[in-house]
Amino acid sequence: MELQEVEQLAKLARLKIDQDHAEQLRTECSKIVALASQLASVDTEGVPAMAHPHEVSQPLRPDEVTESSCKDALMALAPAQEEGLFLVPKVIEEA
Repeated sequence: MELQEVEQLAKLARLKIDQDHAEQLRTECSKIVALASQLASVDTEGVPAMAHPHEVSQPLRPDEVTESSCKDALMALAPAQEEGLFLVPKVIEEA
């Protein structure tokens, strides 16, 4: 990776870096790109895609209602309401 590329990435990310730090980042980014290239060169033909290295399944709990509705208590706290809906002040003015 070239120093100009690091400076461009820093500009796009809105990062302010000095020249010494830019050189250090260039070195680190070059190592990352080299590792990605090394990984891309590995032959994965015939290797099934997997989300987890172990054969596990996610246990699921039953989809049951465990809490009662507290809508009435919450609506009682609202300074303004209408037909079961909160009324809020207008925050966007029409042009």
